[in-house]
Amino acid sequence: MKKIAFLLLIVLTSISCTKEPDGPRVHLELMPISNVSIPDTLYAFENNEIDVQYNRPSTCYGFDGFYYEKLDLTRTIAVQNYVIEDQPCTTLTNETREETLIFHPTQIGNYTFKFWQGKDTNGNDIFLQLVRPVVMQ
Repeated sequence: MKKIAFLLLIVLTSISCTKEPDGPRVHLELMPISNVSIPDTLYAFENNEIDVQYNRPSTCYGFDGFYYEKLDLTRTIAVQNYVIEDQPCTTLTNETREETLIFHPTQIGNYTFKFWQGKDTNGNDIFLQLVRPVVMQ
């Protein structure tokens, strides 16, 4: 019994001594896509560039990649930003950022791209939906 109590005391002591992170708190946020530039035809087994634009609301936002979901020949895409919390930020008006998504299809067919553009007044997701053929070059 003494060994169990001693072991429990060591575990509780080590947990209570865990240091808080030194850096700022950060969370991830999806950003609505405002514009898309995608070729009319895409090529299988090659890197195809898709340029997406979004608005950066403040200096606390930074690009962190793409949210990318695959389902058959449908691709759902959104821009993902990190947001630094507890830091003074400068609000930005009309700062459009452009990022490039590399799309490397391995299947021929008509792909449906759903670019997330935010939510409507009822909280439903809004998408810009484009269909593009993927062919062999």
